[in-house]
Amino acid sequence: MSNLNILIVEGNDLKNNEFFVKVAYASCSENLKNLVLKLEPSSKIKIINPANDNETKSALENIKNYNGIIFTGGAMRLNDMTDEIKKHLNFATNCFKYDSKILAICWGLQVCSTAAGGKVAPGKNGAHIGIATDIKINGEGKKNFIYKNKKFKFTSPAFNYDEVCEMPDGAILLSSDNVNKVMGIHFKSGKSEILGLQYHPDYEYWQMINLANGRKDSILQNNLFDSENDFQNHLNYIKGEDQKLDFENRTCEIRNWLNYLKAV
Repeated sequence: MSNLNILIVEGNDLKNNEFFVKVAYASCSENLKNLVLKLEPSSKIKIINPANDNETKSALENIKNYNGIIFTGGAMRLNDMTDEIKKHLNFATNCFKYDSKILAICWGLQVCSTAAGGKVAPGKNGAHIGIATDIKINGEGKKNFIYKNKKFKFTSPAFNYDEVCEMPDGAILLSSDNVNKVMGIHFKSGKSEILGLQYHPDYEYWQMINLANGRKDSILQNNLFDSENDFQNHLNYIKGEDQKLDFENRTCEIRNWLNYLKAV
């Protein structure tokens, strides 16, 4: 299959969408769309937001036309359980009724894991602020197509305060780091197959730095760093890692997932 039909599910509410556009120059969904089109230029892409009932209704009515679905990252937190968050969960649950191939990134992983019976909570070992260092692929991950040609230990853009603390039944853990045990996961729910990543192969480090700077006050207020100087040193560390990370390695998982869709 050469022309892929992809549904991208926006993970942000309107306020956070505006923030992402301002500092990262694209919403989460548009950022992913741009990357998918760079990897597979002939793809047809539809973006929806679960908060819009008409959009989700149309997406579910046409879900069999999509080769794959991507749930993006976002800045909401599941334990807030707002009406909008409930709509995200409800949409994921409805997707699971179909033979869907799903890639779930960061917030998307947390939504899909919760919809499948798992649990999400604030990270016990802290947060990823712009970067996840030394993610290790385990034995199961080394056998999984999502990590084909990926280094077994790698550093990646990442930004999350919460983590999957209880995996859905039957889920297979693929990778971990010192902050979050669940960094990569593979599971099935209903008729769907879900690959979940708690980091961002879809973002660049400069975007993570801009997002962190835009949230600096709340980050410092939450004592994630001892001082503003420590925060700045952290951003300098990210800048240094940016020089080491090439496009092929950063985006490997998304390319592998798209290739998987083309093969099935």
